[in-house]
Amino acid sequence: MAISGRFVALLAVAIVPTVLFGSGWGGLAWVLVVVLAAGLDLLLAADLRAVRVDRRMPRLARRDTTADGTLVLANDGARTLRALVRDMWEPSAGQAPRRITMTVPGGERRTARMRFAPFRRGRRRSSGVAVRAFGPLGLAARQRVLTAPAELVVTPPFRSRRHLPSRLARLRELDGETTLQLRGHGTEFDSLRDYVRGDDVRSIDWRATARRQDLVVRTWRPERDRRVIVVVDAGRAGAGRVGDEPRLDTFIEAALLVGALAAAAGDRVDLAVVDDGVRGRVHGATRADVVQRFGETLALAEPGLAATDWAAVPALVASVTTQRSLVVLATSLDSVGASGDLLTVLPALARRHAVVVTAVDDPAVAMMARGPGGDERDGRAPGLPSAGRDVYRRAAAERSLLDAEGVADVARRAGVEVVRGTPEQVPPLVADAYLRAKAAGRL
Repeated sequence: MAISGRFVALLAVAIVPTVLFGSGWGGLAWVLVVVLAAGLDLLLAADLRAVRVDRRMPRLARRDTTADGTLVLANDGARTLRALVRDMWEPSAGQAPRRITMTVPGGERRTARMRFAPFRRGRRRSSGVAVRAFGPLGLAARQRVLTAPAELVVTPPFRSRRHLPSRLARLRELDGETTLQLRGHGTEFDSLRDYVRGDDVRSIDWRATARRQDLVVRTWRPERDRRVIVVVDAGRAGAGRVGDEPRLDTFIEAALLVGALAAAAGDRVDLAVVDDGVRGRVHGATRADVVQRFGETLALAEPGLAATDWAAVPALVASVTTQRSLVVLATSLDSVGASGDLLTVLPALARRHAVVVTAVDDPAVAMMARGPGGDERDGRAPGLPSAGRDVYRRAAAERSLLDAEGVADVARRAGVEVVRGTPEQVPPLVADAYLRAKAAGRL
């Protein structure tokens, strides 16, 4: 049972004069009338056991966008349902409105529209729908939580999508589909054409030249139906924060962008989310569903504090394919101590595949290394004067950058391409690395 503000107001009107002015039995009689009216109102309220609830809403929604859904309330009883409804979603689902007023006559149903603006990726749930049924006077109400579990998977925002059109244009250039053709790239035979000054003499087709009595060259295009395997690190490296977001969000953006680009090029794309085990996989995504399948799997990825088991990654890649592929390791090269396990497996991977490893730089560390002017609260050492703190901070930042660059050099010597930049720069840089491998025929 629940009482309304109207009931409280009427009761106050009856009690306050009685207490202050001693109005006697008249005030008490008025209190009794109000209580009896509330009891009658409660009896006339709709029976919530005859109320059913249903939802019609999408299964997926992208973070930082809106998605529409509906809530259907069916009244199988004879009395009119005057309800205040609250769908019990987690706050991060961004549901609006939070409370809905509905009037449903007996034997009918009504629909209310809801809008979701989720601001956290992952699985958002509703445990049920709380319905408060008021009587005709609005003095008292029955309340019940109707069991209606629901789930909304919030996928990553894919902010790096804005870089996709320019990379697709570059991909069309590689394929020779635009007026600007890049001759001599790739490994798959395309066509024959007349020789022009500047062509590579190694591309001359001597048999065709003999038949036509004129120089003819072969043109090539990047091979299609290649393999691209993206491994996203959800371990300690992904848990570190840069700015307001964990590094894992940068890894996710890079995976989505290179996955969409590779699928558009006709390659087969696979995804694995790993820490001390495999937390999610997508096998053989196509151009039509790569963003949705990657997004749904990456939506459930959460950074953990466990050390990533890099020793298992070569076997994981081998279980996907034995042919030469592009392997993108979406992680961060920080220091020898943090990246030691990864460095030990890179030579074996690089012997069989083209490997790209990401390294995410923190702009705040670069700012500290340039000199004073950062936030004095960061790295404050008690007892040191201001000048001493600045020197201490700058030295620590430079040491961190040197360690990261040293680890990157070790990876490069193992035959790996290292993509290094800020969180905003890393996704398009990974896409460019894929295009370079495609143009050079390294897949």
